[in-house]
Amino acid sequence: MLTVHQHPDVAAKFAAYPEEARQKLLALRKLIVEVADELKHIVEMEECLKWGEPSYLVKKGSTLRIDWKPKYPDRYAMYFKCTSQLVPTFREIYGDTFTYEGNRALHFRLDEAPPEAPLRECIAMALSYHRIKHLPKLGK
Repeated sequence: MLTVHQHPDVAAKFAAYPEEARQKLLALRKLIVEVADELKHIVEMEECLKWGEPSYLVKKGSTLRIDWKPKYPDRYAMYFKCTSQLVPTFREIYGDTFTYEGNRALHFRLDEAPPEAPLRECIAMALSYHRIKHLPKLGK
């Protein structure tokens, strides 16, 4: 059973988002927690703010961050460590399934549902990154 340690400032951050963005980000949060709970090697997750964004950290994983920015009001994003091979691998495996921001993010439109099955796989790869980074295509 997964234990999520939530820092108190995270709830305030979610409360500060506009309603539509908040609902989408909470859905991403739920998906991240579900995927982490399904991975047998993860028993604890820390939920905190990094760079002012809700962030998810696990042992042997790469930090995941999610955010909505007023500069781009019609979209929200999931961020990955830009020096990892995560986003380049996602681009190779999933092609135009996602909208990418360089080597650091997947962007989603507020008026569309993200592609859940491939997104779950991306989340699992990020949460397992240091266990799989030596594998071709991160084990995919």
